[in-house]
Amino acid sequence: MQTALIFLLILSVLVLVHEIGHYVAARIFGVKAEEFGYGFPPRATGIVKVDGKWKKVSSKDRTEYKNTVWSFNWLPLGGFVRLKGEQGENENDPDSFLAKRGWQKFIILAAGVCMNLVLAAVIFTGGFLVGVPSDLQDVPQNAQVSDKYIEITYVLPDSAADQAGLQVGDTISSINGTVPTNTDETRALLQTDVEGTTYQLDIHRNGGEQTIEASSKQVNALNRPGLGVMLADVGIVRLPIHLAIAEGVAVTFGYTRLIVSGLASLVKDLVVHQQVSADVSGPVGIAILTGTIARQGTWALLHFTALLSINLAVINFLPIPALDGGRAVFVVIEGLRRKRNNPQLEGAIHQIGFIVLIVLIILVTAHDIGQYGGMIWNGFLGIVGLN
Repeated sequence: MQTALIFLLILSVLVLVHEIGHYVAARIFGVKAEEFGYGFPPRATGIVKVDGKWKKVSSKDRTEYKNTVWSFNWLPLGGFVRLKGEQGENENDPDSFLAKRGWQKFIILAAGVCMNLVLAAVIFTGGFLVGVPSDLQDVPQNAQVSDKYIEITYVLPDSAADQAGLQVGDTISSINGTVPTNTDETRALLQTDVEGTTYQLDIHRNGGEQTIEASSKQVNALNRPGLGVMLADVGIVRLPIHLAIAEGVAVTFGYTRLIVSGLASLVKDLVVHQQVSADVSGPVGIAILTGTIARQGTWALLHFTALLSINLAVINFLPIPALDGGRAVFVVIEGLRRKRNNPQLEGAIHQIGFIVLIVLIILVTAHDIGQYGGMIWNGFLGIVGLN
């Protein structure tokens, strides 16, 4: 239950931030926002300002008010903003979306994506201000570093470390009773020319301490025996505000490039090999992953939220009908043709795109249930008290 609530909260924040971007840009250009809702319809209740006073709006009230209706809806999965004219109506009214110039409509459509990127940058900036775990290899000169430790950043599959149970994220406290202070000392303690050399590693994992015994074996990439791990010096890094902002923006754009690259590889695999990686997750998989990450601490959850926000931005601006990117493509086409698109044809294309997206979500959700079905069932039993 707690995992579901955390997931709904994160999803609501990401979608609401996205819709706030659309709302603010629309109001800047004089487009009327008919309704801004938390959650999705049906409407539970709402309020609107009439003649300087707030008035309650019932679930059945469909009056077209002069000001924006602020509503609360029954499906708590984010929110929406309904702009005048975005469905093809009121095209001659000056406060209609359709009445605006092409570049203004493009900015309104892109504003939601921009807000999701801004949210990610704000999260990363805040993290660098208060201090976050970071690789110490390229730390800025004015950074404050504390609580240094040695972390395993990669475990070679089928290596000695993998077989012993070492995991990415484990922190090495000591090796055979010796406490290393950095990765160079750690590598020296693990250096051996004899296959089968045994090490006792005291590690820190998920708030607990444990000892793991591992025996070295041949690592072909190194052409010598070893455990098969990559290490990094990690510490809590704090930056002054100007560096925190710069680093927060840089990290956001770095992750954006990685996500775009990963998405391109996914599409390539789908087109060329007619298959999708088993690592792809939909809403169910993300919800389960949210619970796992939440148990790792506040910063891990915030970091994950920032990555989801970037993912939402990238995916939402793909040139796919029904998404902001698809709508932006039609705005560009209008500009190139210097002629208004056929609203019925455009609407039909967006509807088809929406149906295709829903089908894809259902398929990915089915994949998630097949992959995580046992975890979902155990979680349900835990909620009802049968497990």
